[in-house]
Amino acid sequence: MKLEQYQTAIESSNIISKTDINGIITFVNDEFCKISGYTKEELIGQNHNIVRHPEVPPSTFKQLWQTILQKQTYKSTVKNLAKDGSTFYVNTTVCPILDENGEIEEFIAIRYDVTESVRLSEALITKDEELEELNATLEERVKEQTKALTQLNQTLEERVKEEVEKNREKDRFLFQQARLASMGEMIANIAHQWRQPLSELNITLYKMNKLYQACTNVKEGGFEESYEHAKKIIVKMSETIEDFRNFFSPNRETELFSLSSVAKEAIDIMRGTLERNEVQIRLNIVHDADIQGYFNEFSQVLINLLNNTIDAFSHNKIKSRLIYIEIDTLSAGDAIIKVCDNAGGIDATILDKIFEPYFTTKHASAGTGLGLYMSKMIIKNSMMGTIEAYNHEDGVCFSIKIPVKTVLKEEE
Repeated sequence: MKLEQYQTAIESSNIISKTDINGIITFVNDEFCKISGYTKEELIGQNHNIVRHPEVPPSTFKQLWQTILQKQTYKSTVKNLAKDGSTFYVNTTVCPILDENGEIEEFIAIRYDVTESVRLSEALITKDEELEELNATLEERVKEQTKALTQLNQTLEERVKEEVEKNREKDRFLFQQARLASMGEMIANIAHQWRQPLSELNITLYKMNKLYQACTNVKEGGFEESYEHAKKIIVKMSETIEDFRNFFSPNRETELFSLSSVAKEAIDIMRGTLERNEVQIRLNIVHDADIQGYFNEFSQVLINLLNNTIDAFSHNKIKSRLIYIEIDTLSAGDAIIKVCDNAGGIDATILDKIFEPYFTTKHASAGTGLGLYMSKMIIKNSMMGTIEAYNHEDGVCFSIKIPVKTVLKEEE
């Protein structure tokens, strides 16, 4: 049966457990046993805190229980402890399962392993600190070298050549370190960009399972619509990993596409997340335009902006949530796309820092501080454009300008 195939697919690619309302484990799949080091017999009947890491503060689990007992879904990156004492990290989505009376019957947790991504991020932060320390002392070193060179006899040409070669070696070293850091940032950004699509895919497949079980109560086309949406997300994820893998390739081929098509694509990918978070989105196409660039990378920029806005809505507890996207062309020959919201804006003291690498206002488990930095790199390097942010009324606007290839007709 398809239901069994869906269940097998989900369980084989995710780490799954179920507990009763008191947190006692009632089910674990093989992936859970594999990453935790426990057998099913050792886990069933135990409190789920058997894998709790002692370094995680109690407030984290307090927030978890407060959320799920209110019949809401909880999402976070969780640090756990395996049976052998090793640490592993999982991106976790905990959903309460309700009975026919709307009461909580049990909880199901769907996870995927992000241990390597977290460790890579930590290693990158360490490397960044080392580079900052090196840069801090570099200026003083240059001054010392300059002073020494001025004291040399101008006729000692050979000694000058030796010093110049030493400086060139330092430049090559710094360039190589910067390149490695950039590649590492790309890998970390892939994990960041995949987090939301994977979570949405898990929930969509779960809904498909429920729709299949209650097919007699489903409107015609509901099952196929959810299935097609899940497939589209998978394709988008595959394209994203390929795009980032080729990010530094000098032989990439650009394509001509309209701003409206990439905006509609990003909105469609985020449709489920927008609906779950009760976010209303308006797309206003004043004048459409064709631009030359990389469709999937531009789509990732818009998805990242939408994700950040959804996080801001939740953080600032905004009830009436609106995202407004406008596409237009300027007399200077540029296309412009604005993404604005009513999420409360950005503190003016940090507005000029949001595009810096590793800068984030989120908790470390919720973001790496690379999303806006990578967005700026894509717009600047791949699209030859600019991106800026400014506060407007009760929210923030991101304005992206791209050179136009063809101006299209105004939409009715």
